[in-house]
Amino acid sequence: MSQTARLSGLSHVNRVDDGSPLADLLDERRHLVALAHRMLGSADDAESAVDECYRRWYALSDRERERIPVPLTWLAAGVGRICRARRVLPHPEGSAGAARPTVPDVVVARPRAGEPKTLRQHAAAEPTTLRQHEAAEPTTLRQHDAVVHAVRRALVAADVDLLLPLLAPDSAAFFDGGGKIRTLVAPVHGRDRVARGLLRLLDRGPHTTLAAHSVNGRTGLVVRHGRRVVAVLSLDVSGTEAVGVWVVVNPDKLRTWNAGRHP
Repeated sequence: MSQTARLSGLSHVNRVDDGSPLADLLDERRHLVALAHRMLGSADDAESAVDECYRRWYALSDRERERIPVPLTWLAAGVGRICRARRVLPHPEGSAGAARPTVPDVVVARPRAGEPKTLRQHAAAEPTTLRQHEAAEPTTLRQHDAVVHAVRRALVAADVDLLLPLLAPDSAAFFDGGGKIRTLVAPVHGRDRVARGLLRLLDRGPHTTLAAHSVNGRTGLVVRHGRRVVAVLSLDVSGTEAVGVWVVVNPDKLRTWNAGRHP
């Protein structure tokens, strides 16, 4: 049975709730940056314009986003409007269009309008389910590594039947695109939805690999497209099941990985 058929059999939730493959989202951003670069003639200005367009996307309500049949069409039109406005009236220094330094995600802060929550903000707002799992069934490093490696095998095989038993029934997945990659905004709850979301996001194309790697002092998963790191996954494990999956696709937070200095 194909992955698509298996996923569709999990529930009747619309596929829009599962997000989009990471490869498609990366292509989407590259297309928008190329469009902005042609209009503005500057790589930095192009990145800034695309970031502003994604902020406008996230400022929409969930219902408004769901009504947009082709997000790329909406985003490309938005980038065009932003670029035309900036050619007429460039943003002064310190405005929303000016380049801003990247601030490490070390403080839980309230997101500004048009910005999705970071993983730390999701964690602060999340119920104590993950901590309850940890307290109820402590996990050794060996158990943690065994679950992570098993999850990797299931994701590489794109096999939902292998993945589901590795996830707790009340597991949750959290996605951090930093407002620069069009990932899911809200956390995903429940074994079925977490499995669908991960398999959908990591629907692997050519030149994409998924490897186990040390992430924040514990074994996690690193996704590469060619030689470039495009996603990092951390897993919270209780006993023999993953209870939380934290997915970082924010390009700003992956810079140290791609510079060879793993955090």
